[in-house]
Amino acid sequence: MCAVEFDTSTAQPARRYNYWLGGKDHFAADRESGDLIAKVFPTVRTMAVENRAYLRRATRFLAAEAGVRQFLDIGCGLPAPDNTHEIAQAVNPAARVVYSDNDPIVMAHARALLTGTPEGRTAYVEADVTDPAAITGHPTVRETLDFGQPVGVLLLAVLHFIEDDDKAARVVRELMAPLPPGSYVVVSNSTKDFSTPQDAAAYDAMLAARRVDAWPRDRARFTALFDGLELVEPGVVGVPDWRPESGTRPAPSEVALYGAVARKP
Repeated sequence: MCAVEFDTSTAQPARRYNYWLGGKDHFAADRESGDLIAKVFPTVRTMAVENRAYLRRATRFLAAEAGVRQFLDIGCGLPAPDNTHEIAQAVNPAARVVYSDNDPIVMAHARALLTGTPEGRTAYVEADVTDPAAITGHPTVRETLDFGQPVGVLLLAVLHFIEDDDKAARVVRELMAPLPPGSYVVVSNSTKDFSTPQDAAAYDAMLAARRVDAWPRDRARFTALFDGLELVEPGVVGVPDWRPESGTRPAPSEVALYGAVARKP
């Protein structure tokens, strides 16, 4: 078996996210990039934690309330506490989950750590979100998930790495196309809507200099990602406000992420 080659000289979103979450699977380039962003957005670690909490709430909603038994987690990142399969299979041990990411280090960790219940199934494929057909048509995906039954597609903090709005919307559309009615998509995306003018301008400067790679979307552009789908209550909100489990939570300005869940009619 060939050894997996890691590019440690360039920051990768999955490893940077792991750094913000307090993990250990990152390199100097990831830490440098993460610290640079944190200088402009000091609550970025809060953002990472809240995005993870949103993943837990949305997955639990799909498994417990919507009755979804199959999940496709795209841009899953490195394994961390409360992975998608752990949440879904705690509700239904027979739940099936396929993880997908384009970072080889994620693949290496996923193969070693992402094991599910005996009743369910957990699998991993290396693929890029910008090629939806390669994901939905992948043999492992088709062997693990039954596209005749609803699937929950998770796109947490992934689409903001696609600058072009039409391309991001096409990704959602093409991922959902082969799935049956009753399938869901969960999305979070960075936004400047909650930022001060000074913070927004500083972030724009970093984008222009290509010192960050997450492209924020305003409410209208984020909502457009769900064209043809039915938004689930409470609709498009700041991530901390999507079906919160606690009355005490960070302000949207501390998280700067929109979140929404939508159903295919």
